Amino acid sequence: MQRKRDIDRLYTLLQRLDEKVGGKQKLKDCTGYMDWPDRGVYIFFAPGEYQDSDDHLRVTRIGTHAVSEGSGTSLWDRLRTHRGAKRGSYEGGGNHRGSVFRKRVGEALIDREDLQEEYPYWGQGSSAKRERRLNELDMEQRVSNYLRDLPFLWLNVDDEPSPKSQRAYIERNMIALLSNYQRETVNARSDDWVGKHSRSEKIRKSGLWNVNHVDEEYDPAFLDDVSEAIENTESV
Repeated sequence: MQRKRDIDRLYTLLQRLDEKVGGKQKLKDCTGYMDWPDRGVYIFFAPGEYQDSDDHLRVTRIGTHAVSEGSGTSLWDRLRTHRGAKRGSYEGGGNHRGSVFRKRVGEALIDREDLQEEYPYWGQGSSAKRERRLNELDMEQRVSNYLRDLPFLWLNVDDEPSPKSQRAYIERNMIALLSNYQRETVNARSDDWVGKHSRSEKIRKSGLWNVNHVDEEYDPAFLDDVSEAIENTESV
C-alpha cells in the first residue's frame, strides 16, 4: 500500500541523515556548546523497537519549535527543555510544565505504576511553586532518565517562525504518516512501550508521543522536503 511505501522511504531518508551527521545523539551526551542549527525538526527513536521490514529503529516522537510568529526559541532550547536540569535545585529532573513530551512520559509512568496519589498535581498548571516541584522531583528524574537515553536525529530547517513554516509542514506530515491512529497498524509497538500506558488514546493508538496531527492525512510531497533538508544538515 502507498502509506507503507512512503514509510519505507522515510526510514531510508532517516538512515541517510544518520550517516550524514555521524550517527544519532542522546540528550545525556548533548550540550549547548555543540553546533546545533538555530531552527529544525527533531526525531526521537525508541530503543529496542524496529521497523517491521528492516533493522531501523522505530520513530517514537517528532517535534519542532518556534512556530508562533516572533518566537525566538532555538532547536537547542527545545531539546534542553526535554532533557531537563543537569545542576541546581532540580538536578537530574526538569520541568514537565514546560515540555509536553516530559509531561506525557510522566503521566504514562505514573499510571503504569499506580502512583496517582503520590503525584496528584502532575501536569496541572503552566507553573508550580518550589515545594511542589521538589515533591515531584523523583518523577521528573525518572522522566529525564527515560528521555535522555532516547536516540535522536535532527533536520536543519532554518525558516522564520510561523505556523506555515516548512518546519511545521515537515513535522505535521511526518507525524501523520507514521501514526497508526484509526488506520492499519504499521510497525507495531512493543508490549513494554511506556506509551501504551498513556492517558491519551491518541498516543496509545498512534504509537507516537504525539497528539497533534496523528489523525490527519499526510502529503507525500513532504518527503522531498525531508530529502532537501538532509542536504543542509551537518553533524554537531
